Amino acid sequence: MLGWAIMFFVIAIIAALLGFTGIAGAAAGIAQILFVIFLILFVVFLVMGKRPPA
Repeated sequence: MLGWAIMFFVIAIIAALLGFTGIAGAAAGIAQILFVIFLILFVVFLVMGKRPPA
């Protein structure tokens, strides 16, 4: 999931540099949501003492 968040962040950066502000905003929003989900799942697995799936 972290890989997907990084990929959308890179897409947002490239789109912003090329002037596609709508696509950049959408990609940044998706990246932010995925990153938050990743953090929540990471903390849950950390508290439960289990290793997260690869």
